[in-house]
Amino acid sequence: MATSRAGRAGGAGAAARLLGYLESKKNLAGSACGLAGLGLGFAGVGGSFWPVVVAGLYGAGALIAPPERVDPPHHPDAAEQLGVVREDFGRLREYLAEVDLPPAAGGKLAELMELYAALLDPGWVADALAAEPEWVHALSRAIRLDVPECVDTYNRTRWWTRMTSGAESPERHLERQLVVLYDEAERVTAGLHGVEAGRQQTHTTYLEERGRS
Repeated sequence: MATSRAGRAGGAGAAARLLGYLESKKNLAGSACGLAGLGLGFAGVGGSFWPVVVAGLYGAGALIAPPERVDPPHHPDAAEQLGVVREDFGRLREYLAEVDLPPAAGGKLAELMELYAALLDPGWVADALAAEPEWVHALSRAIRLDVPECVDTYNRTRWWTRMTSGAESPERHLERQLVVLYDEAERVTAGLHGVEAGRQQTHTTYLEERGRS
């Protein structure tokens, strides 16, 4: 049965490729030249070799036809990526609503999520963030990978602590991880502030120079 399905799939692929070639510029150009050759054959040009003339003209037409244009792959820009990150952030919130964390880590996580929400909230802040692909990537990585991994490894590791002792507690590791992520988010925030402050300074300089001229 698997063989028959593979055979059908292969046949469908071959039919699609054949149809694609029939509709291609190469076939259309070759067919036009071939028809011209057929007309020459009816007119007596080429004598008994008219099939060769037709085939030759078809091949020549196919060769000189411009190649089919293949659209380059689309890579979303930073603004589109930020929209996707915003959707991922919504899913992260839903996930975190179902987990139980210790008070200290839960409080730090709440602060982190508030900071992410402020950065992603549609408006001029998000517009400024979208203009910085590296910061969009950092935020995306934290939301998609880092925060879920922190919470998941905490939940799995704390089960083993019931049978072991002496190691640093999973709660402490989780707190340390969240502190690092919060510091990273604050660096993004500070960077955005620096960009806006630079714009303001540039405009001030421009106005002062215009006033002196």
